[in-house]
Amino acid sequence: MRPGAVALAVSGLVVLGAGPPAPSPPLPARMTDTGGGTQLITAVAPRAASTRGTVTWWDLRDGRWVRAGSAPARFGANGLAEGASRKQGTNTTPTGLYGLPYAFGIRAAPRGTAYPYRRVHRDSWWCQDNDSRSYNRWTEPRAADCRAAESEHLISYGERYAHALVIGFNYARPVRGRGAGIFLHVVGRGATAGCVSVPKDAMRTILTWADPAKRPHIAVGTATGATAVTRY
Repeated sequence: MRPGAVALAVSGLVVLGAGPPAPSPPLPARMTDTGGGTQLITAVAPRAASTRGTVTWWDLRDGRWVRAGSAPARFGANGLAEGASRKQGTNTTPTGLYGLPYAFGIRAAPRGTAYPYRRVHRDSWWCQDNDSRSYNRWTEPRAADCRAAESEHLISYGERYAHALVIGFNYARPVRGRGAGIFLHVVGRGATAGCVSVPKDAMRTILTWADPAKRPHIAVGTATGATAVTRY
């Protein structure tokens, strides 16, 4: 009998059956694209309407993706929406595969952080004004053509922005009305306005794990369906 086979006697017959099924490949190995680097963050919700899910960070070691850590996550108050067609102000988290341009925070970078890290000051703003030339950009001080009512005064977010990573959604070539200011940041009291949030300890761990030389990306999506993370 070959190794791993199971013998089952039925009415004098011997049936050779396969052993237990092989474990499914790790999530990044089932994705269409992982960004080309050797680090990846996945942010997965059960369904598009979900406001909770899981963030996992992975390393590619000897050709195989290995889970480095995971944490519970919160998404937009109205769930997730396809990033390519998302609308600003909908309180949805955009799905897709994105780069992570830089990190920032009200507090100093955790010891061991290698990622480019920008400290928040009293005059640090993130412009979300569709009429501004600084749309979806950090401005310090607030740009003259960027209305305060259409911007985030970063320091006012307290512990939520103690530490954060900029998610490169609508960032390289911003499309007006698509959305601005999408981050991976510390969890607050509930769902987000479109960001992904994790507990503070997890956020600090991610920052000390992330290595810019390994070109980490973040993939945001659902477990199944049209916005399944494996499609990105």
